[in-house]
Amino acid sequence: MADRYFVESPIAGSAAQLVGHDAHHLAHVMRAKAGAEVTLFDGSGAEFAARVERVGRSEIELTVLERREVDHESAVQITLGVALPKGDRSRWLVEKATELGLARLVPLLTERGNQRVSPSAIEKLRRAVIEASKQCGRNRLMEITEPLALSQYLAAAPASHVRLIAHPTSAPKTAPGTVSEKWRQEPFSLAVGPEGGFTEAEVAQAAEHGWTALDLGPRILRVETAALALAAIIQSNIAENGARNRF
Repeated sequence: MADRYFVESPIAGSAAQLVGHDAHHLAHVMRAKAGAEVTLFDGSGAEFAARVERVGRSEIELTVLERREVDHESAVQITLGVALPKGDRSRWLVEKATELGLARLVPLLTERGNQRVSPSAIEKLRRAVIEASKQCGRNRLMEITEPLALSQYLAAAPASHVRLIAHPTSAPKTAPGTVSEKWRQEPFSLAVGPEGGFTEAEVAQAAEHGWTALDLGPRILRVETAALALAAIIQSNIAENGARNRF
């Protein structure tokens, strides 16, 4: 695969410009010269074959040679609401969620994990989405929203979505295989709590809004493990042709 670079402005017409991190990488790390060919994407869903025309000090001018409609998106749309773990674990979670094809990630503020996520931290995570998209071949960026209180997230999830909240002590327990009997190729909204999980009051609130509690097994999972396991279960349960699979 050709080197992939992200263009911050929508690509239209026969000219494109790289600036910032990607321009620096192409010019100073890859030492690209005029005539080099690369692949560009702007997050809109397509990718573009392009040729370097001029390498400047802080920008690179390119000619767009071809637009390619390359779709590497998931067969099912998944929104993940998650109480982000601390430090590098958040970045790792975002990278893997991007690779799995999730459409949207919502940082959650919960009773046991009321971690304030700064605007600069959100921007770093959005940059992680771009870097992961380069690696995995996605041409549409996973959205990372501003943080939301859990109550807002639960209430705002569309009724048309399959809404699942991870809760290991739910009673009666609902296992993935049981829930799969109801699944179709619909959008999903997921909620994964912080270390220590959701409180019983939060789970009760979710139930009031039509969410289903899902038990992921007898072991205590870290936030990122639970989030990615739940997303992977959904991905594996829905075949790429839209048919429903059984566990």
